[in-house]
Amino acid sequence: MKLPYPDRAAAGRELADRLAALHFTAPPVVLALPRGGVPVAAEVARRLHAPLDLLLVRKIGTPWQPELALAAVVEGDPPILVMDEEVQQAVGADRSYLDAAMNEALQEIRRRRARYLAGRPPVPLAGRTAIVVDDGIATGTTVRAALQALRRRQPARLVLAVPVAPADTLERLRAETDEIVCLHMPEPFRAVGLHYVDFHQVADEEVLAALNAASPPEPTPEKKT
Repeated sequence: MKLPYPDRAAAGRELADRLAALHFTAPPVVLALPRGGVPVAAEVARRLHAPLDLLLVRKIGTPWQPELALAAVVEGDPPILVMDEEVQQAVGADRSYLDAAMNEALQEIRRRRARYLAGRPPVPLAGRTAIVVDDGIATGTTVRAALQALRRRQPARLVLAVPVAPADTLERLRAETDEIVCLHMPEPFRAVGLHYVDFHQVADEEVLAALNAASPPEPTPEKKT
């Protein structure tokens, strides 16, 4: 399929076809980055007959340009914070700003967990193929935080799968993952949304509908390491 994609579901179906051809030896679990990654991941989970779970991570933007990623935080005990060192040096954000932004991000993560998962434990990943799905990647700060958090859960294989991303960002992420599947790497790369005709903001209700339609998760809680 040529860019732009009609919508996230169309991108997800093409991504699912590519992933289905890989024949993973360890059974897959699909993990979506909400909210934009959920419609894409739902198509992947359906095609692979795999459980769909969420990977709750939040970008922390710079004080003057919120869309520019300064850092990202992933839920956990303790939470994982990943900084973009180049951006930090450029904008000079101080620790008080970062602490306040991190607390705000964790509050939103807790809200999303309660809203989307209603106390449902994470799908166990030990010995499984963890497939991280988003609708696209720009700088990679948020995804890098997500991948580092997943390594702690000891999957047999960690795969990053996206419809579109810049080649240089993917190269920087290779050390964090066992395999990367990306359908398009436009050059020059601009915003992710420019590669979709319909790139609406995904609502909570759309996330819930995708989770309810996906394969039921396995109920066994994952043991902490």
